Amino acid sequence: MAVHAHPDDESSKGAATMARYVAEGVEVLVVTCTGGERGDILNPAMDRPEVKADIGKVREQEMARARAILGVQQRWLGFVDSGFPEGDPLPPLPEGCFALEPLEKAAEPLVAAVREFRPHVMLTYDENGGYPHPDHIKCHEVSVEAFEAAGDPDRYPGAGEPWQPLKLYYHMTFTKDRIVALDAAMKAAGLESPYADWLKRFDDQPPRWEVTTRVPCADHFETRDQALLAHATQIDPNGFWFAVPLDVQREAWPTEDYHLARSLVDTELPEDDLFAGVREKVSL
Repeated sequence: MAVHAHPDDESSKGAATMARYVAEGVEVLVVTCTGGERGDILNPAMDRPEVKADIGKVREQEMARARAILGVQQRWLGFVDSGFPEGDPLPPLPEGCFALEPLEKAAEPLVAAVREFRPHVMLTYDENGGYPHPDHIKCHEVSVEAFEAAGDPDRYPGAGEPWQPLKLYYHMTFTKDRIVALDAAMKAAGLESPYADWLKRFDDQPPRWEVTTRVPCADHFETRDQALLAHATQIDPNGFWFAVPLDVQREAWPTEDYHLARSLVDTELPEDDLFAGVREKVSL
């Protein structure tokens, strides 16, 4: 189960991993917390009045195409996008948005989804949300709450029969090591790297979370990109996401990376499989 804040997040974080496991016969469920109703249109070709007027429905249709490409199941939790506040001081978040929901109210439908789907492994963001979007931070909070509560019959008693997932991971998609490797690979290939400004934003502080798990999934990068392109309001086909050729990516960084945040099974780090330790404990 991969828990994400908005439609398109599942395609930009962990999509090739999911496609790999789907190809191996694993059931994968994407849980999308909000409808992305307050998202900006980031593709100039889709910046049209009729799209803006019905952005929630458009993003729902984009999600349907992306999940079909990835081969995953998908469920909406039904919360309202909080938007990304900007300014100094920051404006207040809109009333009724996901980020302002009390934790137990926001987590209960996810607990119910966990108990119904019965995942062995859950994926989510770290406590900073990967980047500090209020919906991403809330997504982290409800994911941790659901992981810890779903197996307890005394918590959320109206949300189904208890089920305890065995491992919880944080996405580590945009690490400095990965960006440095891709930047070097582009320069070695005689190509212009898109990462110059990005590299300036990294400081010398060690990362908050170490990468514990690198999942080889380079054979599924093309599927990932097709799923990204399905989110046409959010992804410019001529933009940053596609600046590095796939063959360069496969050679320089053929994995998607994670931090193992919780585990109820024995596993040896580093890992190359999200189901390490799980395969020995249960029959997948």
